[in-house]
Amino acid sequence: MSTDQLTSEILRMENLVVTARAYGAHQTIPIIKGVSLSLKRGEVVGLIGESGAGKSTIGLAALGYTRPGSTIADGKILFDGADIRKLSAGERRKLRGRRVAYIAQSAAASFNPAMRLDKQVCEAPVRHGLARFEIARSQAVQLYRELDLPTPETFGSRYPHQASGGQLQRAMAAMAMSCRPDILVLDEPTTALDVTTQIEVLASIRQLIREHHTAGLYITHDLAVVAQIADRIIVLRDGSVVEEGTTEQILNRPRAEYTQALVSTHSKDVKASGSQDTAKKPVLELSKVSARYAKAVRVVENVDLSVRKGETVAVVGESGSGKSTLARVITGLLPRETGQIIFQGDKLPPTLAARNKDLLRRIQLIYQMPDVALNPRQKVSEIIGRPLQFYRGLKGAALRERVAELLSDINLSPDYAERLPGQLSGGQKQRICIARALAAEPDLIICDEVTSALDPLVAEGILDLLAKLQRTRGYAYMFITHDLGVVGRIADRVAVMLKGEIVAQGSIAEVFSWPCHPYTERLLSSVPEMDTHWLDNFLANRSVSLPVTS
Repeated sequence: MSTDQLTSEILRMENLVVTARAYGAHQTIPIIKGVSLSLKRGEVVGLIGESGAGKSTIGLAALGYTRPGSTIADGKILFDGADIRKLSAGERRKLRGRRVAYIAQSAAASFNPAMRLDKQVCEAPVRHGLARFEIARSQAVQLYRELDLPTPETFGSRYPHQASGGQLQRAMAAMAMSCRPDILVLDEPTTALDVTTQIEVLASIRQLIREHHTAGLYITHDLAVVAQIADRIIVLRDGSVVEEGTTEQILNRPRAEYTQALVSTHSKDVKASGSQDTAKKPVLELSKVSARYAKAVRVVENVDLSVRKGETVAVVGESGSGKSTLARVITGLLPRETGQIIFQGDKLPPTLAARNKDLLRRIQLIYQMPDVALNPRQKVSEIIGRPLQFYRGLKGAALRERVAELLSDINLSPDYAERLPGQLSGGQKQRICIARALAAEPDLIICDEVTSALDPLVAEGILDLLAKLQRTRGYAYMFITHDLGVVGRIADRVAVMLKGEIVAQGSIAEVFSWPCHPYTERLLSSVPEMDTHWLDNFLANRSVSLPVTS
């Protein structure tokens, strides 16, 4: 490909307007308000902004697509000089996958669980008539190799459940690249991954883009991640462009107040001092707790851990380290095999079925993905009201009044009670999950990756909310996360898990200060920084090799 071809424009949007049906009304409202952007061949442009800013809507518009209920109402979308809006439906289908491809945030939810990976990765080139399956598969093997997937010759014979989250995300990149498209739309491709897996996937995707001279629209809320891959950044808010510039300028010399706020969230101070009040009796105390799946695979091994009233203990580690499994053991969803759990001074029955209603009430779990934790057919009033009915026996006016109070506690107005989850933003859904846990009036709340899928400003709001509730009500939190920045801002103590064991535990200063456990050092060194050269320096200088099978 010539230099002129590499630097020529492949995509231009002019005054793009996208509308959507307004909640509770028949009229439409603009969600993208006259956005213009350009993308050159081989260039990566980052789209950043808070939830609801319009990032994904713009990315999908590059494929000539909108979500149900939305419409491209005005503007031009010029792909290689041709206006996508003027193409027929058939012509747009020929474009998608072949010349413009999409990488979704959650690969696990995007693959068909009943089909082997090879069949899904090779589908696009076969359907577009670019290659027979045998040739497409040999090309897929080469992509697997480029993406550092294990045993590339046989990797595609796996089903999705037989691959890890990081492997599936790279397999989705292979699927998107199967037709060698001109543009990749990358929609939060590393958001839900732990830090070490995120770096491997990010490095693989960046290398793939560079080797194939593919242009990219990289959608994310993580400035440190986009700094490693984007040439330019466009900052969005409420469907409009707030600021646009080179990556270096946006990170180091942001002009707009909103951009400055986004940048500042990555430089929050670490919590000055933990609540090392050892005089308080633990709300929860685990001693030599072990558990296994299917009586074969041990997933939690000899864990000692305690959480006191008004304290936040963070549990960190890579995907598969046992963090969420430990939460399942504490809540009784997975019976422990050995060891003892003391809750509020009494032995905790190992299974959910063996616990009475009061014990169920006093330990609450907030899940990572509110989209799957909330019943899409139930209104907010029903979701929050159910634990109020079950644990407190509230009905009628008393129930409605308490729901309104809980909505106020999470900084939402009472009229949200009549909304369905599909009518809420990601941050609002997570707040509803928090309100549902609060409705039980628990002693211990286990927060399982509650901010991992949220943009930094929304995540900051959730963390502030949790901290405020803890100060006023004395909740004990066990905070499961892979975001070490979050740990520094919210936790009093931290426990580091590896292969089901706690390998380091103590105050943040004790655990995260040098010299520290080699695995902790590896986690800390894998946290991206807002430096455009960070990833190159990390890959060149890392002393501990990261597993390609993550």
